[in-house]
Amino acid sequence: MAAFALIAVAATSLSGCGANTIPTKEETAKQKWADVQTAYQRRADLIPNLVATVKGYAAQEKSVLVEVTEARAKATSMTVDASAINDPAKFKQFQAAQGGVSSALGRLLVVQEKYPELKSDQNFLALQSQLEGTENRIAISRRDYNEAAASYNLELHTFPGVLWASTIYKSEKPMELFSATAAAQTAPTVSFDAAPGAAPGSAPPAKP
Repeated sequence: MAAFALIAVAATSLSGCGANTIPTKEETAKQKWADVQTAYQRRADLIPNLVATVKGYAAQEKSVLVEVTEARAKATSMTVDASAINDPAKFKQFQAAQGGVSSALGRLLVVQEKYPELKSDQNFLALQSQLEGTENRIAISRRDYNEAAASYNLELHTFPGVLWASTIYKSEKPMELFSATAAAQTAPTVSFDAAPGAAPGSAPPAKP
């Protein structure tokens, strides 16, 4: 009986002095990471139908269709679990793969400007709306994960968390954060003004 009481007192003491803060923040960040993966999976699930719809009107845009399909395949083939948030290399690979999907999707959606029938297709409009909503979810999930991971990292390096990190939580590592890619800092320039003899939708010739 005395032993149980001692355990209860010890547990209460540890909780009160912040020993549980690190694992609590870690679990919170892992949950936010799971939300990020769910949002990305939702986007991946939308892509096949989107590609099929665009192909129905713009089969000649083969390179764009292949690009987004291959980008999706690369991203979904990666086996990424919660351990990736503490592994800079894995995290970088995951972010790069998802960035590739975003880039390819951007080019795919630009294709619609050349095909009025596609722009008015109800299935395409519905998929586009779902995709926009999913991109918003991804942005929010990434933001929430970054906030949780940053809070966890701060706990590892500030008092009193640093004391626990150097003793009972020695194996804990800082979590990686999502960052904007270099390409995301510059808005893309898209032009459908074809030069004489150029295919519709091709880029205008460079100015001398």
